[in-house]
Amino acid sequence: MRSIRPSFARRGGRGAPRALAAVALASALALTATACGGSGDDNAGGAASASATADTGDGKIKIPDDIKNKLKEHGIDIDKWKHGAWKNWDKDDWLREANDFVNPIIKGLWDPNRMRDANDPDKNKGVDDNDLSGDQGVTDPTPEPVQAKAVRPAYHASAATAGKVFFDSPEGTMVCSATVVEDPAHPGKSNLVWTAGHCVHAGKNGGWYRNIAFVPSYNDKGLTGSALTAATRSEVAPYGVWWGDGAQTSQQWIDQGGETGGNGASYDYAVIHVTPEQGSGGKSLEETVGSALPVNFDAPAVPKVSSITATGYPAAKPYDGSLLYQCADKPGRLSVDASAPTMYRIGCTMTGGASGGGWVETGADGKPALVSNTSIGPVSSGWLAGPRLGDVAKGVYEAVSKEFADQ
Repeated sequence: MRSIRPSFARRGGRGAPRALAAVALASALALTATACGGSGDDNAGGAASASATADTGDGKIKIPDDIKNKLKEHGIDIDKWKHGAWKNWDKDDWLREANDFVNPIIKGLWDPNRMRDANDPDKNKGVDDNDLSGDQGVTDPTPEPVQAKAVRPAYHASAATAGKVFFDSPEGTMVCSATVVEDPAHPGKSNLVWTAGHCVHAGKNGGWYRNIAFVPSYNDKGLTGSALTAATRSEVAPYGVWWGDGAQTSQQWIDQGGETGGNGASYDYAVIHVTPEQGSGGKSLEETVGSALPVNFDAPAVPKVSSITATGYPAAKPYDGSLLYQCADKPGRLSVDASAPTMYRIGCTMTGGASGGGWVETGADGKPALVSNTSIGPVSSGWLAGPRLGDVAKGVYEAVSKEFADQ
């Protein structure tokens, strides 16, 4: 998750006419995440979208001509991409627009060691949570810390929709948490993953992250220490590695998202469409893991929510990113910008690495649904905040679903 600076309170006023086109913010607590970029045009729901067809194993990177041309404008030779050219993070060549998203599969890149060594994006960013005293919108008293509880292995049995998102940034390999969600265009066969915007795009001063991949039920058996160090790829990724071949986030994140300060936090979410690195026998991600969560874009007001459960793989101390944890608490309200939607906030000791992890509420019908994701929190941990999902989030979600509806 991302940390907050005292100045964050003054940064949300811009972009009010574009309130329906947003991009997410950096990771809460200790992560620095990025959000998916957009073209800057307001569209239905305000989604900022991007997609590119991934390499499916024939050795060729299949990318639409318009994206190839855009890459050439930036001096990028796609034929050299998989041989290390993606490591060029020159600011002038760092693609940031939605339609510039390209994420060709590089088989074997995410091996157990690379996954284990990935850092939370915000690990070196700090925040002083004393700066939350300003009266912006509605902010409830800071919640008491809730000790995160380790999820019992096997994770697939108790939290089948949870997993990790891995990606490369200028600072190195990074990691966030994520959730498998339903796809209205493909009931029962979803390939959609929900995470934080800052886990796919760097925001205002950057562009799309690279080599974005999702690993459901990462370290499913809960291995630790030497057992995890010696684990094979099939042990740490028992349901495979799934590469993003399409992604969207809010335009607000692209325009306002920053490494620290809370800018864009109210719109810090993203949806990734994934495809398997290796053959999945024709099965979708949802069929492979056996579950996907519905998304509630009309979640009840805070006073009407009795409890929310946040799930993630915290990676900043005292955690190391290897194990899955959960926090359950009655949410309060947090406003980081009077002109932006008020966020949910819960007490939780999870740290960076948990960013992007799903927040689930069980409705009156007794069925769980995703209502938010971890976005920000203080560097000292103790609480987490996540965006409430409304029309902008729905636009992001529906745009990805529609883009792959015929596939």
